[in-house]
Amino acid sequence: MPPSKPRLSAPHRAAMERNPWFTSMPRAQREALLGAGELIHVWRGAMVFRQGDPIHAAGGGFYGLLAGTIKVSSLRQDGREAILAVLEPGNWFGEITLIDGSPRTHDATALEALDLLVVPPEAFAQQMRDVVFANAMAAMLAARVRMLYGLTEDATLRSLRARVAHRLLVLARGDATQSAQLRRTLMLPQEALAMMLGVTRQTLSKELNALAGEGVLALGYGRIELRSIDALQALASTG
Repeated sequence: MPPSKPRLSAPHRAAMERNPWFTSMPRAQREALLGAGELIHVWRGAMVFRQGDPIHAAGGGFYGLLAGTIKVSSLRQDGREAILAVLEPGNWFGEITLIDGSPRTHDATALEALDLLVVPPEAFAQQMRDVVFANAMAAMLAARVRMLYGLTEDATLRSLRARVAHRLLVLARGDATQSAQLRRTLMLPQEALAMMLGVTRQTLSKELNALAGEGVLALGYGRIELRSIDALQALASTG
């Protein structure tokens, strides 16, 4: 289906307004960004972009996720998949290639049918001429760097249990969203969480079952219920 100028529904706008980064901008910049985009629909399982795609690949741009969820991942040399993040409605992504002109750094795959707002490269460059928007993008990149430093610290300095606790807390705030609102039920298969942590499903299962035995969380099919946020925060901080 060819792209069209966005006619955002009330749920689309509500999803955007739940994202702290988006709402940090004045309304004029928010409306300018929404107005610069094209609304497209993506089928479940389709690739939004692939690692190595150039800046001017068909359909490329700066993306706003209006509905659906996206898996951001990469394939290791041994063929195993590493999930870097799961993006929920309200998130914006794809800025790195538009800023430095280099190919895409990872894959982005639709976990369900998506509504996407795509700001083409030329329109993004125009937005970047606005100092308020450019400063907002700098703040987004700073937040991304902080998160990456945190993940690096987890991988090199923390025990697996501390890493599991920290990642569950991150996911409770919407992963890339990092909302002020913390949810207690995560709809996430254990296999996906294992891919995020870079461990086997069996290794993760042992840690989750131990935490469940201590009453810190409860496990269900494709679901993890966080019973004690305080206990998770203590585990995450001790390392």
